[in-house]
Amino acid sequence: MSAAFGRVDALDFVAARIPVFDGQRCPRIAIDGPDGAGKTHFADALAELLRDRQRPVVRVSLDDFHNTREVRYRLGRSSPEGFWSDSYNYRQFYTDVLVPFRPGGSRRYRTACHDVTTDTILMPEPQLAAPGTVLVVDGIFLHRNELATSWDLSVFLDVPFIETARRMALRDGSNPDPDHPTMRRYVEAQRRYFRECKPQDRATILIANSNHESPVVLRG
Repeated sequence: MSAAFGRVDALDFVAARIPVFDGQRCPRIAIDGPDGAGKTHFADALAELLRDRQRPVVRVSLDDFHNTREVRYRLGRSSPEGFWSDSYNYRQFYTDVLVPFRPGGSRRYRTACHDVTTDTILMPEPQLAAPGTVLVVDGIFLHRNELATSWDLSVFLDVPFIETARRMALRDGSNPDPDHPTMRRYVEAQRRYFRECKPQDRATILIANSNHESPVVLRG
């Protein structure tokens, strides 16, 4: 399958495939892809569409579960291994998000454990999700082995590094060349992820998102 959609139609394609469970069970949706793939925008728009259809939604970003700088950069600021292994506090993400939303879970969740700007550890008061709430999570590495089985539906936004680096340069001021030494930390960690976890294969829905106004559903 390969079909080009407008952005709204692609969102509708995904929304139509999100399961509706009986009882209190909450569908868990992952929006994965490399840095600069458009994950946050896609997840936000999907959440808005679901709310317009009267489905309760909780939005969580893995970027709100970073480790502290001391942990993230313990192998050095240019280390791909450090980016792969130490960027995120997966234990806290599992405890605060995945466990509460799993079948039979409490639905009592937190949306953050760390402020990456101030490098502050956070412990917000838990919130209680309504029965059947759709959990929409965006982030990189969401199909790594310890997370891959946590989703009821997942999307991988596939965008080549030459385009993601261009977008990151506009967003963050980084170098637009994915082969530049300053980009090695990010690009090599993503390549490792692709090799070891094959997220394009693990995802329920694969979308080419080089043109975010005209995404192409490659599988789903």
